[in-house]
Amino acid sequence: MKLSIQLKPALAVASLGFLALGLAPMPGVAATATTTFAVTATVQATCVVSATALPFGTYTAVVANATSTVSVTCTNTTPYNVGLNAGLATGATVTTRKMTGPASALLGYSLFSDAARTVNWGQTIGTDTVTGTGNGSAQVLTVYGDVAAGQYVAPGSYTDTITATVTY
Repeated sequence: MKLSIQLKPALAVASLGFLALGLAPMPGVAATATTTFAVTATVQATCVVSATALPFGTYTAVVANATSTVSVTCTNTTPYNVGLNAGLATGATVTTRKMTGPASALLGYSLFSDAARTVNWGQTIGTDTVTGTGNGSAQVLTVYGDVAAGQYVAPGSYTDTITATVTY
C-alpha cells in the first residue's frame, strides 16, 4: 500500500512560509547594565570689584560735588565690606583726602557713602565701610565726593588715586 499526501498549492505556500519563519534566526535580546556616579563641586566665595572715575571738573573755590560708582559682584550669599583708602597724597587720611597738583600743592576733598554727604567712607571694617551681601550680580554703590569751598590753591590739574578694597 502506497501512501501519498497531496497539498493544495495555497496551503503548501503558507506551510513553507511558516516553516521559514520558524527556522529563521531570531534576533538576540539585548542586555543592559547601569550604574550611577556622583558629580561634585565646591563653590568658593569670591568677589570682583570695579570703579568709575570721580571727575570734579573745574574748581573755582566754591563747593564742588561729584559722584563715582563702585561695582561689586560676589557669589550669592557672600557678605562683603567695601573700603576706600586715603589716596596717594602725603599726609592724606580717609577723613582728609587730598589731590596733588602743581609743585605738590594739595586740594582737599572728601568721600561719602550717602547722598547727604554726611557719612565718611573709609576703610575700617565695622566703622566706615559699606557692607552688602552678594547675589551673583553686580551691585552698584555710589561714591559721593565733595571738594569744600574756600580752597585757594595754585591753578593747574590735581589728581589722586583711591583704592577700593572688597573684604569678604
